Amino acid sequence: MTVRVRIAPSPTGEPHVGNVRTAVFNWLFARHTGGQFIVRIEDTDRTRYQPKTVCTILAGLRWLGLEWDEGPSLEELERSGVPDGAQYAVGGPCGPYIQSERLALYRPIAEKLIAAGWAYRCNCTPERLADLRTAQRASKDSFMYDRRCRDLPTRAISPDEPHVVRLRVPLDGQTVVPDRIKGDMVYDNATIDDQVLLKSDGFPTYHLAVVVDDYHMDITHVIRGDAWISSTPKHLLLYQALGWPAPLYYHVPLVLGSDGKPLAKRHGATSISQFRQQGYLPEALFNFLAFLGWAPGEGEEQEIFDRAELVQRFDLERVNKAPAILSYDKLIWTNGVYIRNLPEKELLEQLVPFWQQAGLVPDPCPPETRATLARIVPLIRERLKLLTDVAEWTDYFFQDIPLPPAESLIEKKMTAAQSLDVLVRTQRVLAPLPDWSEEPLERVLRGLIEEMGLKAGQVFGTIRTATTGKLATPPLFGILSILGREKVLARLEAAEGVLRRE
Repeated sequence: MTVRVRIAPSPTGEPHVGNVRTAVFNWLFARHTGGQFIVRIEDTDRTRYQPKTVCTILAGLRWLGLEWDEGPSLEELERSGVPDGAQYAVGGPCGPYIQSERLALYRPIAEKLIAAGWAYRCNCTPERLADLRTAQRASKDSFMYDRRCRDLPTRAISPDEPHVVRLRVPLDGQTVVPDRIKGDMVYDNATIDDQVLLKSDGFPTYHLAVVVDDYHMDITHVIRGDAWISSTPKHLLLYQALGWPAPLYYHVPLVLGSDGKPLAKRHGATSISQFRQQGYLPEALFNFLAFLGWAPGEGEEQEIFDRAELVQRFDLERVNKAPAILSYDKLIWTNGVYIRNLPEKELLEQLVPFWQQAGLVPDPCPPETRATLARIVPLIRERLKLLTDVAEWTDYFFQDIPLPPAESLIEKKMTAAQSLDVLVRTQRVLAPLPDWSEEPLERVLRGLIEEMGLKAGQVFGTIRTATTGKLATPPLFGILSILGREKVLARLEAAEGVLRRE
């Protein structure tokens, strides 16, 4: 059997990190088994449909490295009004891969279910259903349709009048959901709602569409969030009614915040575009999400795997049953590891957009500026946890710094007079220096330390604050070399003026 898995995002907003983690699990399982990973767009919620979100979803998946084997074609994307869809068009033998393009499939199947006694028409008005919901809420009951239309004569509701089609759930017996993560779950049929399958506008609900589409696309394994567990008995009843084999189900646990509550804006970034904007590398986010509710083995301490290793090691049977906790501290640590492991040229290319976003570097970036940036990268790479950190660590290279307060120029166990002396002598030894590279700068400044009888931290701290305006920076000699003679001497002189006014 060839494994075929899918993700089916709804373009009503950006996918939540839990959905993205589920996409990662699907992709890893497909690659581990040599199967296919399919993207299907479920756009049947027409009131909230956002064409631009389709592009956002596909762009996020591609940025994360989740290339798909089958998905919407160019024609489908164009008809759905998706901007810039051409760059994401794939197509495949089981299309269309956008549900609104598959409407001709659903009504005949709904009619077939009616004819077989597995479904019925319902013309209850929205007002009646709202009243029913209010009454059930008042009595603290879970909402279930009261089956008013279930036993009406077949011709009581005309196919030509406004109506929905509902699933006729057996009133007795049980439905067993065989889940490969949770184990078998048993549901009394009497507690399962007569779910709407086809809406009055002709669009299917999720429940009908997902069963029809999964069957026609030969989906073998359904890996999805456990928020869908309660829907699975309805889906299994549909498979039974239609005489179709059901796929294997793997319901993965929820992703929670560090407070144990469902993720929300208060926890931080929750979508791919937010993580991308905040300076996470796609490889780091992929690695982190793979471990969010999964582990490679008992006693395994390795936490950083390249993509090929994750594909080789991934096993759905090792997905945890308990909810996963998203630790942003752990994600930031993981991102820092990946930043430090990037080759300098690749890191430069990743950082340039963030320098430009901060207004420190022009867009497009001139060759001479790029050459300067290439010199900066090795100085800062060990200090970066997020790509956005680059602005804070390097802004003094590109813009004037404010005059530092006098107290910031005076290191521990030093007087204002000693700090002033450091600034004066530093200018004196640096001004005539013919070679402004790191080694000569370090040699003369360490000689100054010996001459003055002070500690390196005292002298270098004063120089650092005077030339960068910061208390902590990358290695000082590299900074001075890149800043250049003119800026360094001018900033030292300006800091000297601050202390002389004390």
